[in-house]
Amino acid sequence: MIDRIEIYVYGGRGGNGVVSFRREKFIPFGGPNGGDGGNGGSIILIADQGKTTLSDLRRQKHYRAKNGGNGKGKEQHGRKGEDLVLRVPAGTIVRSVEDGKQIDLGDLVVDGQRLVVAKGGKGGWGNKHFATSVKQVPRIAKDGELGEERKLILDLKLLADVGLIGRPNVGKSTLINAVSAARAKVADYPFTTLEPKLGVVELGYQAFVIADIPGLIEGAHAGHGLGHDFLRHIERTRLLIHIIDGTTGNPISDLEEINAELFLFNPSLKDKTQIVAVNKIDIPTVREQLPEIRERLAGVEAPLYFISAVTGEGVPELMGQAAAMLTEDIPVTAPVAEAEFKVFRPKPMKVSVHRRGHKERRVAS
Repeated sequence: MIDRIEIYVYGGRGGNGVVSFRREKFIPFGGPNGGDGGNGGSIILIADQGKTTLSDLRRQKHYRAKNGGNGKGKEQHGRKGEDLVLRVPAGTIVRSVEDGKQIDLGDLVVDGQRLVVAKGGKGGWGNKHFATSVKQVPRIAKDGELGEERKLILDLKLLADVGLIGRPNVGKSTLINAVSAARAKVADYPFTTLEPKLGVVELGYQAFVIADIPGLIEGAHAGHGLGHDFLRHIERTRLLIHIIDGTTGNPISDLEEINAELFLFNPSLKDKTQIVAVNKIDIPTVREQLPEIRERLAGVEAPLYFISAVTGEGVPELMGQAAAMLTEDIPVTAPVAEAEFKVFRPKPMKVSVHRRGHKERRVAS
């Protein structure tokens, strides 16, 4: 799954203004009528619920909007440059790289949400704007402005109600296969899941999206293992189901280790609601140790469930608890409003005209 790409975007250049004068019958010395140049097109990102990856934008690095048309005589303005619209999946975070630093431009969450990432340049003025009571025959016009240029980082975070987290090979893929139509690869070795998988859990009239997040290990927040790229997806979930392998020798240690990785990656994740589920209770040795495991986890504040993703024991109760918490205890996260960022443009250049012989020149003051 392509979930992070870098692209370069260029707003279209504004068209140039034109020098022109009225030359009509019986009006041999008409005033200036040069039209303005058209504004350049902009680069616009739109969230599209139908897209699931950023792979479409991977094939091309540079994206340019159309330039504005030049002005014409008879006060005819140049055409506006056509905007370039790029569709991205809902859940895409947009950042600009400026002077080696990343600046947040927006978070496209809602289907149809728009974000202008590179504005087109303004069209130049025709000579009619430079006419004064003193200078009635201006022979100057203004060039169009350049459009904005940016290097963007697009970061896609999966949008899911529930995220399954835990160490590698604890049974997350087996669980998501059991409760939804998703079919994640299952095998008895770590890192079987190499990318997040989404599934839909239906309980009567209620349904929610569940994500199988690849296994996390110690140091995941620093990029170790497979966790660094996927910790970002956990931020978007409303509820976490923390799966613990019942065969582990120290379940509380595993729980604290993964929670520590979440906190180190993003301190706000420590407040995210969790359900703890001890898996593999179908194994005889685990079932025998259930009283001991329950005692070790007695201090855990989150709801605690004992399940078997293979046989389905305890799974309906676990999903029912998740559904109840989603509807009653956890408010729906408000969509992030479309980001507005300031664009600084220089003031129009002051112009004066001096006559030297029969030629005129433009002088900036």
